[in-house]
Amino acid sequence: MGQKFSSFWNQSFFIAPPTFTDKHLPDQAGKVHIISGGYAGIGYHLSRLLFSKNAILYLFGRSESKALSAIARLKAAFPASTGRVEFIYLDLADLNSVKPAVDKFLAKEKRLDVLVNNAAIMVPPDGSKSVQGYDLQTATNVYGPFLFTLLLHPLLAVTAEKAETGTVRIVWCASHAPDLFGPPGGVTGMIQEDFKGGPSYAQSKAADIILATETAKRWGVDGIISTSLNPGNLRTELVRDRSWLEKWVAGWLNHPAEKGAWTELYAGWSPDITPQMNGCYIIPWGRVGKYNEGLEKAVQEGKGENLWEVCEDIVGEYM
Repeated sequence: MGQKFSSFWNQSFFIAPPTFTDKHLPDQAGKVHIISGGYAGIGYHLSRLLFSKNAILYLFGRSESKALSAIARLKAAFPASTGRVEFIYLDLADLNSVKPAVDKFLAKEKRLDVLVNNAAIMVPPDGSKSVQGYDLQTATNVYGPFLFTLLLHPLLAVTAEKAETGTVRIVWCASHAPDLFGPPGGVTGMIQEDFKGGPSYAQSKAADIILATETAKRWGVDGIISTSLNPGNLRTELVRDRSWLEKWVAGWLNHPAEKGAWTELYAGWSPDITPQMNGCYIIPWGRVGKYNEGLEKAVQEGKGENLWEVCEDIVGEYM
C-alpha cells in the first residue's frame, strides 16, 4: 500500500515539467494520425498540438456535433495550418461499428503514422452494457480499441516500412487506477464481467497496459512501437457520471486536461522512445515510468498472450 500511495502521490501532485511539447514537435505535414475521442478532453488538446504542426488528423467517436464543433475551433485557432482534420463515426461499445469506420478511413488514406487509443468511459451507471451485452467499460475501453487496432495493423505495418525508424506508434491511454483499486495482477485470469464501478474501470485500464506490452512483442518486428500511459489526474468528461461531490473533488484536485495531452504527445511522438523501449509506460507529463509490481508480474508470466487470445475470440466475428 505504501508503494502504491507513493506512486500515486508522485504521479498526481509533484510532477516534473514536460520535456516534450509542441515547441519540440517537428512539422507533421503529410503524416496521418488517428485519435479516438479526439474532439473532447485530452484528445482535443492533443489534436490542437498536432494540427498546429500541419498534421492530417482523423477524430473517431460517437458525436458528430461535438466533432464538427471541435474541428471548427481547430481551424479558427490555426488558420495557417496546412493540415487536415476529419471526423469518422465510431462507437467502441458496438463492435459492429468498428470495421465500417476503419474501412471508411482506409478508403481515404494510404498511411497511418500514429494511432492513439484515447477514448474511454469511467464508472457509468451500474449494469451498463455494450450493444453486444458486455460490461460497458470493458467493451469501450478494451474490446473496441483492440478490434480497432487489429484492423489498422496492416496499414501501420506498411507505413513503418518507409517511415523513419521508431515513428510509427500505437498509444494506449490507460490510467493510474490499476495502482489504486485494481484487482491483483491487473486482470484476474481473464476480464471479469462481474466487477463494477471503480474496480471494473481499473481492470479495463490494466488490460490496456497489458495489451500494449503484448502489441510491442507481436508487432515490434513490423517496426511498430506500442506504448501505454497514465495521462495524469485531469479535469475531463470522464467524470460526467459521478456524483456532484466527486465532480467537485475532481475539479479541485485534478489538473487541466491540456496537461494530459503532453503525456500523450510524449508517448506518441517523442524521439526519446526508441525501438529498444517498445512497450514502455509513460507517466505525467511525459516520462518513462513503471506500473505496479502485480502488473509487471502479469506481463512477465505471459498474461498478455492469454488476454490477447481472449480478446481475439470476442472480436473475431467482427473482423
